[in-house]
Amino acid sequence: MDVFDLSVAVLDLHPKNNSFPGEVFMHLGAETLEFAGVTREEPLPYEGLRETYLAECVFRGRDNRKIQFAILCCASSRGGLKPDLLDEVIWWQTDDFWRYSLLAAVALIRACAERQGVSVPELASRLADHLGIKVE
Repeated sequence: MDVFDLSVAVLDLHPKNNSFPGEVFMHLGAETLEFAGVTREEPLPYEGLRETYLAECVFRGRDNRKIQFAILCCASSRGGLKPDLLDEVIWWQTDDFWRYSLLAAVALIRACAERQGVSVPELASRLADHLGIKVE
């Protein structure tokens, strides 16, 4: 499933004027970084992350800032720093944090799968097992 189909598939989960399920995707990105062993000593480069792992997406203008914020939220959450989502997303004047958070999680999952030398479905399956999530 590509990111556009995935976005449509979860659209109904998003209540209007609410950052949910953005927080869930942010935490998924954080869990993925932790599971893949991303640390200060073994970092995942930010440079090229969007272009390489979200190549199907085009970010222009404010979109660049939004995806950057979402990716960095995942990383800060992984490190134990709680981002101030409401203060940030209020200036966006759009109700789309959840979309950017989803894209950030997808990019990080793809990057971590490559780093681990496994497919995205394989990493997702291992991560689900690690988190105790039963996949049917």
